[in-house]
Amino acid sequence: MELEELLSKMAAEGVIQGGSEVNKAMVEVSNETRRLCAILNNGVYTDEEITQQVSQIIGQELDEGFSLFVPFTSDFGKNITIGKNVFINSGCRFQDQGKIIIGDESLIGHNVVFATINHDYNPLNRGTMYLKPIELKERTWIGSHSTILPGVTVGENSVVAAGSVVTKDVPPDTIVGGNPAKFLANLEDKIK
Repeated sequence: MELEELLSKMAAEGVIQGGSEVNKAMVEVSNETRRLCAILNNGVYTDEEITQQVSQIIGQELDEGFSLFVPFTSDFGKNITIGKNVFINSGCRFQDQGKIIIGDESLIGHNVVFATINHDYNPLNRGTMYLKPIELKERTWIGSHSTILPGVTVGENSVVAAGSVVTKDVPPDTIVGGNPAKFLANLEDKIK
């Protein structure tokens, strides 16, 4: 199955049945992505070389303002869109089968997890995966050790405090934190 057809089916259906043709095609892409991530994470590279390698992993040309500190892992790789002037700190994990969109000028702290998959609750059907996208709007800041769950959109300029688990959409211009993440403040109250 060609990549574009696979991405189209994943987006349209939102479900991958364990052992299905779509699942097998996804696993092939995932195997190659894990290989490319291992190369990235086990060498010494310039910033330009890192940008080139991440571009290869995600299948998108990245701008000169992109910056990533390794290690970095992705489960699938080809369902990530990264805007301009994005910074991703070390230890981040992108489970991107459901799609991850990162807006311009966003900052992502150490060890952030983006999880776009849920499994079926029925223990006899756990191989079934339900996909929902994650989107970070422009100028978001995701604090270290945060987890963003399937289907979440983080609004423009918003901040997710370190260690948060974000289960619901975050409105623009707000600060959220905790597990589950809750409203902490309006951003304008913190800007001096």
